[in-house]
Amino acid sequence: MPHQLAPEEVSPDGVDFLPGLALDFVVFGFHQNQLKILLLEYRNTGLFALPGGFIRQDENLNDAARRVLAERTSLNDIYLEQFYIFGDLSRHDTAPLRAIMEAKGLSPTSDHWLLRRFVSVGYYALIDFTKAVPIPDLLSDTCAWYELSGLPSLMLDHREIVQKALETLQTDLDRKLIGFNRWAGPLLSETFTMTDLQSLYETILGQKLRRSSFQRKMLSLDILERLDKKYSGGAHKAPYLYRFILETKT
Repeated sequence: MPHQLAPEEVSPDGVDFLPGLALDFVVFGFHQNQLKILLLEYRNTGLFALPGGFIRQDENLNDAARRVLAERTSLNDIYLEQFYIFGDLSRHDTAPLRAIMEAKGLSPTSDHWLLRRFVSVGYYALIDFTKAVPIPDLLSDTCAWYELSGLPSLMLDHREIVQKALETLQTDLDRKLIGFNRWAGPLLSETFTMTDLQSLYETILGQKLRRSSFQRKMLSLDILERLDKKYSGGAHKAPYLYRFILETKT
């Protein structure tokens, strides 16, 4: 059965949404030492895209972002941060959107609101890979995880958006650990070893780190609580488990 599109999606004027403004999301998850992001696929077009959405006329910008992200991931409590505005003239290309709509049996006119130029607010999100339930939007066929190191070709400027989000995340790693000391919580289990945390850092940064230096640095931030050792039954030297302190010490 084909998707039943909502009236505001089919409407040629999009009166329910702010004109010319869109949202694009780079949703990060971490699983088996791989950084992954959510992508939408549009069958019969060969097109892939980041999850996105629009802002309703009576809606706050960040509320719209959380609404759209909840619709795509089935999660409400998500770490979300706005990181850049994408507005170059070169990003306006009607061909991909027209192909997507036609693949859904629509025949958009040349002035359909989805074919107009959009400036997009970029957000990145950090979510629990194990809890998310990816759901496609009204025009896509699938919403699924893809390894960051092996993404398919993305439509429009979405690859640039991914790269900008990753660079922002890389730059802000330590600041987020200090200022939002549970930011990595969605990317790690509730309890984790120092090796797990280092693996997350190395995956995001794309480089190897010295174990001793990394451990000293993490402990000096005073954001980790050390728990019992993790015994696997065979190793004679079990590592300690850690978890993030709920609030930073003053």
